[in-house]
Amino acid sequence: MSTPKPKTSADFDPEIWCLFDQYVHGDIDRRNFLDRAGRFAAASGTTAVALLAALSPDFARAQKVAPTDARLKTESVEIDSPAGHGKVRAYVARPAQATGPLPVVLVVHENRGLNPHIEDITRRLALENFIAVAPDALFPLGGYPGDEDAARTLFAKLDQSKSREDFVAAAHWARTVAGGSGKLGAVGFCYGGAMVNFLATRVPELLAGAPFYGGPAPDDGVSRIKAELTIVFAESDERINVAWPAYETALKAAGVKFEAFKYPGTQHGFNNDTTPRYDAAAAGQAWARTLALFNRTLR
Repeated sequence: MSTPKPKTSADFDPEIWCLFDQYVHGDIDRRNFLDRAGRFAAASGTTAVALLAALSPDFARAQKVAPTDARLKTESVEIDSPAGHGKVRAYVARPAQATGPLPVVLVVHENRGLNPHIEDITRRLALENFIAVAPDALFPLGGYPGDEDAARTLFAKLDQSKSREDFVAAAHWARTVAGGSGKLGAVGFCYGGAMVNFLATRVPELLAGAPFYGGPAPDDGVSRIKAELTIVFAESDERINVAWPAYETALKAAGVKFEAFKYPGTQHGFNNDTTPRYDAAAAGQAWARTLALFNRTLR
């Protein structure tokens, strides 16, 4: 029996993606999503519960680098964050046979905490000859709970002002990590994209940032950005894209070096290869540009 072909974003009604985006970002709850998705499910001969399952992450199928990969050394560390929640835990991955100091990249997760997909992204970066450091904003509440719905619920309980300070503390720690060169970049997705934009205003030593479909930096901080930015957008992502014209104007006024790319035919989250939102071609281009940014600015 042949293996079913994984579904892509084109296999779902565009309205479903709008609903799913609202659900993922906490604008509607699970019951509301299921109620509103029912008519789409019925039209395709399935149930709303099955439809939600089809849209949700499949971490095992998409994993590219095993946690036990012998080419890497991984560990979890706790970082002091006196202005934040006191402590933040981070997953650190590096080449097992590094020669000389390596540049460091901070990896910032989506609004579910440090799930298996972001850990996999961290390992992928380590295989590109970086030290990759991925903090977990949910650490003060026990860490990523192993379930996406539970993670979203926990995330809403965080004091985000303290979480931002946790990421600032993690960025400063990453600059001085053993084996690191002191040169720091950051990449983040959705919530993490917004966090990369924010960190660029607070960490002047940040040399490069790659925010994927994230909200803009605070208006009063754009003039402090020193990092070079490669900014990634999905085409069908009005919630994020509506803020871009003003942010673009502010970046230009501040003399920030940046490039912005909007990938045709993509949905918010298109780099996440654990869900049908994944667009292999666009994700490949965006990732190649991200690596080029880090190799150009951090080596």
